Amino acid sequence: MHMKLLSAALAAAMTLTLAACGTDEGADNPDAYTVGICEQLEHVSLSEATRGFKDGLVEIFGEDGVVFTEGNALGEQTNCTTIINGFIAEGVDLILANATYPLQAAASATAEIPILGTSVTDYGTALNIDGFSGTVGTNISGTSDLVDLAEQAALLSELFPEAGTVALLYCSGEPNSVYQIETVRAELEAMGYTCEPYAFTDVNDLSSVVQAACEAADVIYTPTDNTVAANTETVSNIALSAGVPIVGGDPGICSGCGVATITCDYYELGRLTAEMAAGILRGETDISTLPIEYGTMEKIYNSANCEALGITVPEGYVPVE
Repeated sequence: MHMKLLSAALAAAMTLTLAACGTDEGADNPDAYTVGICEQLEHVSLSEATRGFKDGLVEIFGEDGVVFTEGNALGEQTNCTTIINGFIAEGVDLILANATYPLQAAASATAEIPILGTSVTDYGTALNIDGFSGTVGTNISGTSDLVDLAEQAALLSELFPEAGTVALLYCSGEPNSVYQIETVRAELEAMGYTCEPYAFTDVNDLSSVVQAACEAADVIYTPTDNTVAANTETVSNIALSAGVPIVGGDPGICSGCGVATITCDYYELGRLTAEMAAGILRGETDISTLPIEYGTMEKIYNSANCEALGITVPEGYVPVE
């Protein structure tokens, strides 16, 4: 594995792993494409999207045809900026922004290098585009993990028709979490549920907010929230002990602390993003006209958590692996 170092350093005691992955032949090949990958933080869904993206590009270009430079921001927005600036200094051919913070950092840093997002729920919200129509129109496109939020609310109603109060658990600093919470809240309240928001600012107050939510609600809904997804063990220990089920936004949340959800396959989402990247790198696709593409959704459930909480799942749900 050929190693590269980005020029910019992280502040304070944050650590950052940066690796250029591919064969030595690929790294030394002047015709190889160089792709920078910034991942917001470490959790299953984001990692699967990155893995699918890399596998897809290697399958298309061969191991000697593409080199990856990777950075994980460990959940910090400032780290995203540092990583992205390093990619720009290095002169990468394309940037993969895995989740909202990296997308925002990349959009602010360059209008020249093609940027593909993945695991981003709503690009209009992330990029502050009023009346977003599905195409950004600049050097940015990508894939979305957005589920039909009306269907997500309907899933909760299907599983918990007798529930009274739903706690809405989310990180207030994640714009796409806020967007999903507002949308699902409107859907649930129209069905007659009482919804109470439980926002946390970061991992430091997550436990106390989850505890408060469990004391007040019959069911917890959490969207595709990266902080929850990265700390499912913490959430699970509290919620399962309290006997409160969680409908979560992505497969990592479902497998870690949830009972069921509607979601996409993040590995396949990454591969879909790789197909878009290949067209851009070859000069076959104009990214400014490339609409956002969406993953294929399915209902999944966590059999162990459902059994522990005495929940019977209807037909049509697939067990999460």
